[in-house]
Amino acid sequence: MSSVSNPPQSLLKPMVIPQKLLMGPGPSNSSPRILSASALPMLGHLHPEFTKIMDEVKEGTRYLFQTRNNWTVCVSGTGHAAMEAAVCNLLEPGETTLSCVNGLWGERYADMARRNGAIAETINKPMGQVFNLQEIEEGLQKYRPVLLFLTHGESSGSTVQPLEGVGKLCHRYKCLLLVDSVAAAGGVPLYADDWEIDCIYTGSQKVLSAPPGASPISFSEKGKEKVLKRKTPVRSFYFDMNHLSNYWGCEENPRRYHHTGPIMSVYALREGFSRLVEDGLENSWATHKKCAEMLHEGVERMGLELFVQDKSVRLPCVTGVKVPAGVNWKEVADYAMNQYKVEISGGLGAQAGKIWRIGIMGYNATPDNVNRVLRALSEALKHVGFKSRL
Repeated sequence: MSSVSNPPQSLLKPMVIPQKLLMGPGPSNSSPRILSASALPMLGHLHPEFTKIMDEVKEGTRYLFQTRNNWTVCVSGTGHAAMEAAVCNLLEPGETTLSCVNGLWGERYADMARRNGAIAETINKPMGQVFNLQEIEEGLQKYRPVLLFLTHGESSGSTVQPLEGVGKLCHRYKCLLLVDSVAAAGGVPLYADDWEIDCIYTGSQKVLSAPPGASPISFSEKGKEKVLKRKTPVRSFYFDMNHLSNYWGCEENPRRYHHTGPIMSVYALREGFSRLVEDGLENSWATHKKCAEMLHEGVERMGLELFVQDKSVRLPCVTGVKVPAGVNWKEVADYAMNQYKVEISGGLGAQAGKIWRIGIMGYNATPDNVNRVLRALSEALKHVGFKSRL
């Protein structure tokens, strides 16, 4: 006969969660009102009270992206899920896509595209640099893709990619534009409609400061048409916009069951949008810029060097700082965490061990938090033997 295994004793103890200041590339800390929203009573995923909240989230998404797109929803998952949703809806097997790679996210997009049967070509720049219109046009001429991918806020390289003019250029070559704005939306100017972006997505856990788990995504009319005219079914049932658009009330037909949405995550995301609307987009952009400049000045006063040389393309939401010769980046990050409960992250990919990444996003974008991370960094550097100027 089968027997029941012993219950795990660890689950009989309450969780102990320390209070940390998350100044890495994400997630950011959530405000008390957002955390409280996550604890509101459960509703059914098609109850009218919940679909009303879904509609409010759609309006917040349109405001964030500055778009009037009808196909505006949230994917049930993190920013990776939104990227996957964009890939599997906009690309069919055998189609060519072009990824502009200047960090991790362009590489990851190309990987996802290939897994979905597309031909993924790349143009490449080193981390810390961005693409200009001439370089993008040369790629469009060479590869003739149906879809171009750009990372708006490249958190691995701490750059913000200029987007104005790219959509118009893509459309001249009968190509759609897909933008990853996970680490940028809400922190820098963004005009999806005016810049002719065909699909754009972000995450909930960055500038919106909500828990990860629901990711806004929006498709232009050209993007919507591309999906509706597919010759093959979308490979993922879960991410199929033909179903998600109905579930999120983007069409006249009554909503039908597709999947159970992450109800508490949607509550929290709605409060994240509420906070953004109360502040105003332009104020949010200005706050992130001001705090980033304050951080940059403080880092340089210590005798450290910022990773991105061109000030005009530094991402306010995530700052890259070069690790000085002879300094172990992790010893510094560990000291900041152990002594100050402040998170400072390391580099990824080609910059692993070479830079720190410091995030300033949403609820965390305050002068007090900037000063706290600067104090932690300065003291940590002294602890490991680096002679800071401060």
